[in-house]
Amino acid sequence: MHKKAVFITGAAAGIGRAIATIFAHNDWYVGAADIDEVGLKTLQASLGKDQCFTCRLDVTSEDDWAGALERFTQSAGRLDTLVNNAGILASGNFTDIPLAKQHAIIDINVKAVMTGCYQAFPYLKEQPGACVVNLASASAIYGQPSLATYSASKFAVKGLTEALNLEWEDYGIRVLDVLPLFVQTAMVTDMDARSIQRLGVHLTADDVARKIFSAASHRHSPAKVHWTVGWMTALMYTAANLSPDFINRWVNRRISR
Repeated sequence: MHKKAVFITGAAAGIGRAIATIFAHNDWYVGAADIDEVGLKTLQASLGKDQCFTCRLDVTSEDDWAGALERFTQSAGRLDTLVNNAGILASGNFTDIPLAKQHAIIDINVKAVMTGCYQAFPYLKEQPGACVVNLASASAIYGQPSLATYSASKFAVKGLTEALNLEWEDYGIRVLDVLPLFVQTAMVTDMDARSIQRLGVHLTADDVARKIFSAASHRHSPAKVHWTVGWMTALMYTAANLSPDFINRWVNRRISR
């Protein structure tokens, strides 16, 4: 197949669905993976079977990852971009959230990203200009009260991205992440965090998808690792990098209390 190929996790709804749609509309062959098989079916009907390959994928399963990527690359003939989008969130006081739920956040938001990168590497290194895009978050700028474990998971994704960006440069693989603030998806419905009330929800899934497509589809310097989405995130990211820790703590205390 001459079309470029992208494999996206959590693609049945929300940001993942928007990512699949923008790549397909730009003539990429899309691998859409999720545990929501009904959502995948409607996505494939929308994009067309010749444009969209779907498969059920539990991102916490190493065997599922191996099988899904093998089947997709057999169909596509290549893998140009992996988008680790699948993620979950729990909000509220740290000690009010069941520990099992917080462990699940780490399993899906961190360990699954590690597994995806690990399993995709043999395919990516064979494709010149290959790319990995990991979904991080503005909550990886400074640890967020009421989102403690989610925030920690995105810090881990950010750190993994930075490390692999350097490690895989010799293979010609760009590794980057995308950092949006709150996005208008089901994930933020009934979210119990003061920061969402303070900052609001101004980004759409399409905003994030457009940023990911731009980052993945154009030749950029490997040094461009972190991609913010929206002016507010860009401002917060820049200010945090320039300000001393006590200022960052004060700002985030004001936002979250």
